[in-house]
Amino acid sequence: MRIEIIIDATVRDYLRCLAPEPRRRAKAALAALPKGDTKPLMEDFAGFYRLRVGHHRFIYRYHAGRLEVIFAAPRSIVYEYLATHLREYLG
Repeated sequence: MRIEIIIDATVRDYLRCLAPEPRRRAKAALAALPKGDTKPLMEDFAGFYRLRVGHHRFIYRYHAGRLEVIFAAPRSIVYEYLATHLREYLG
């Protein structure tokens, strides 16, 4: 059984800004979820997972029987941004 994958509009916008080759790799990795270079996040981010595609990180969670990709950014800023905006997202 295939899991339904919901991709947030901000993640789609992020993908559009990538160069063609990183965009292709990211889309393939997202389509293969939950397989790939994934890892559960810890502490304040428990319940969330990250997908690593090169230096890009995609944050996702399982919610209501589906997989929701909620955020994407370069590794250098993704966790800092997530820490400040997670409460707003879950609001």
